Amino acid sequence: MPAIRTVRSVARMDTGTGAQLVHALKYQGWQAAAVPMARRMAQLQWPTDVHEERAAVVPLPLSPERLRERGYNQAECLARALAPAWRVPVWGDALRRIRTTHSQVRLTPSERAGNVSGAFAVPESRRAQLRGQHVVLVDDVVTTAATLNAAAQALLEGGARIISCVTFGRAPDPGDRAIPDSDFTRT
Repeated sequence: MPAIRTVRSVARMDTGTGAQLVHALKYQGWQAAAVPMARRMAQLQWPTDVHEERAAVVPLPLSPERLRERGYNQAECLARALAPAWRVPVWGDALRRIRTTHSQVRLTPSERAGNVSGAFAVPESRRAQLRGQHVVLVDDVVTTAATLNAAAQALLEGGARIISCVTFGRAPDPGDRAIPDSDFTRT
C-alpha cells in the first residue's frame, strides 16, 4: 500500500520473551506489560520525516464484542504507553471497527485480507482532525499486515495523508534466521 510510509516492530514472535509478553498482554490480562513493551517500541529508529511529521498514535480498534470479552484493547494500552515517549497524543476514537471479524490466527493470508476488508472506518466527527496528517497506527503484532492495511486504508479514506505503523511483535518471514531476543523488561 503506497500510503504506508514505514512499519517497525520490536521482536519476532516465533520464540523468546517478546512472544511471551504479547501473550501475557493480549490473553492473560497483564496490562502492565504494555509499559516495557512501549518503552522498546519508543526506541525504534524511524526515518527523519516520520519522526518529525507524526501527529498522533492511533490504536487498532477491537470489535465491541472482543472489547467486552477482554475488558481492554491491548493496542490502546500500547498506544497510551507509547504516546508520552513520542510527545504525541493518542487518537483512540479516530478509527472504529465497524463490523466483527473472525480471529485471524488460523486463516491464510488471502483469507485474512478478506476477513478484515472494510472492517474499519473513521467517524465523521474525526475527519477534520485527521485531514492531511501523518499518523502512526499501533497494534501488538503484525503477521501478514492484512489488518494494518485495512485500517490504514480506512484512515486514508478518512482524510489522513500518510500512515506509519508500529507493532511490538512481528511474525517471522520464511527466510529469517532464528535470533534470540533479549529480556524486554529491562531498559
